[in-house]
Amino acid sequence: MGAVTYELIHKDAKTGARAGILHTPHGDFPTPIFMPVGTQATVKGVSPDELKELGAGIILSNTYHLFLRPGPELVKKSGGLHNFMKWNRGILTDSGGFQVFSLGALRKITEDGVTFNSHIDGSKKFLSPEVSIETQISLGSDIMMAFDECVPYPADYEYAKQSTERTHRWAERSLKAKTSSTQGLFGIVQGGMYSDLRAESAKVIGSMDFDGCAIGGLSVGEPKELMYQMLSISTEFLPENKARYLMGVGTPDYLIEGVLRGVDMFDCVFPTRVARNGMAMVSPKTAPAGRLVMKNSIYTEDFSPLESDCDCYACRNNFSRAYIRHLVRAEEIFGLRLLTLHNLRSLQRFMRDMRSAILADEFSRFREEFFANYERGI
Repeated sequence: MGAVTYELIHKDAKTGARAGILHTPHGDFPTPIFMPVGTQATVKGVSPDELKELGAGIILSNTYHLFLRPGPELVKKSGGLHNFMKWNRGILTDSGGFQVFSLGALRKITEDGVTFNSHIDGSKKFLSPEVSIETQISLGSDIMMAFDECVPYPADYEYAKQSTERTHRWAERSLKAKTSSTQGLFGIVQGGMYSDLRAESAKVIGSMDFDGCAIGGLSVGEPKELMYQMLSISTEFLPENKARYLMGVGTPDYLIEGVLRGVDMFDCVFPTRVARNGMAMVSPKTAPAGRLVMKNSIYTEDFSPLESDCDCYACRNNFSRAYIRHLVRAEEIFGLRLLTLHNLRSLQRFMRDMRSAILADEFSRFREEFFANYERGI
């Protein structure tokens, strides 16, 4: 048995949505789960104690950024990422592939790996499956990700096919490079926006000796319905006994549609990024489309909390919408922190409620009620 395992607890009788438990070296976490993103070994503006209070179980850190600064050697000397950032729950590190491929003209892809110029100082660097896994072993995360090539959107069929086949070869090399028995390793399904490539990639990655399966290359600019179609094809061919992780998705509508299609794990910068832009994520019963834009003048004299039934620090202490609007407009850090705490807690509550609906075989009703309110504001 590997260091990371997935236990399926229940499938919703009508939809097949899954409730499970992800077992890791730093704890067991109920799924479906949303993982806050701590790119630079910190979730922006939030302390580890606050993250625990919000209900976060696993957080994500970025191999590319930590590879460049401060470097995996320093993190290893500190006792690993958990000790370095004082977080004693789960950590997932991505492979660095998505960031490298996002560099465009600053990188060159070969079968060996990717040569690129650092966005920090322009120096030449190299990442490969072996370097990525070695870096993640030094970081000491609970869950490592195989090094993959993220197919851009749009991409022609031949490019997507060659890229996906390379991802499969790199997946094999990532498995061979894994020398740690105390860390899990997930493979990544690619295939672009082509049904046959998606199905083939899911079969190939699902058959390998990974501890879980991620679905990459989605939510990269494609139409929503196309994304759902590719996601359905991907999960259809993945094994039942392994966790399924949809990478880079964090809006409530995408979360609920991902869970509907059998996904267990999600991550995204969305809740923290929009908080820094002055937006509160709320239930669609509270506001159309589930959002409050705090710069709007309608909140100038609104002395109610962001959300009446929320138990986050901002809401339970009754920091008013008027006060938070003032802080946002004055560019005060505290206002952005209050919104960040609220948004992260909002998603944790949302995942908890989805899990409860699955366990009660009521996920279909939960989803219908959500969209009945959510789509009023779209």
